Amino acid sequence: QVQLVESGGGLVQPGGSLRLSCAASRSIFNSFIMGWYRQAPGKQRELVASITRSGIANHADSVKGRFTISRDNAKNTMYLQMNSLKPEDTAVYYCNSVTATAAWGQGTQVTVSS
Repeated sequence: QVQLVESGGGLVQPGGSLRLSCAASRSIFNSFIMGWYRQAPGKQRELVASITRSGIANHADSVKGRFTISRDNAKNTMYLQMNSLKPEDTAVYYCNSVTATAAWGQGTQVTVSS
């Protein structure tokens, strides 16, 4: 059964940090590229970071230098370390395969506000 479960979101002040986790079923975690997406109210879902099975990472310009994607293949888990958070980072964050999109999970809400 394909399953994606995101966690770790919350309310944080500007400049703060959060670490998101994504637990995925083996079938989807074996995808060549996994990614973190986000969707802000009234906006389309966007890819913010991706990582290959071997650990090669890419980050969108909007988060480069602040967010870091990583994965633990032994645990079928992917992470997104988010530092220096800004109000514009407020969104629901999702994980999924980039190369073979599966059914979306419930996501985890990240709210950056003072």
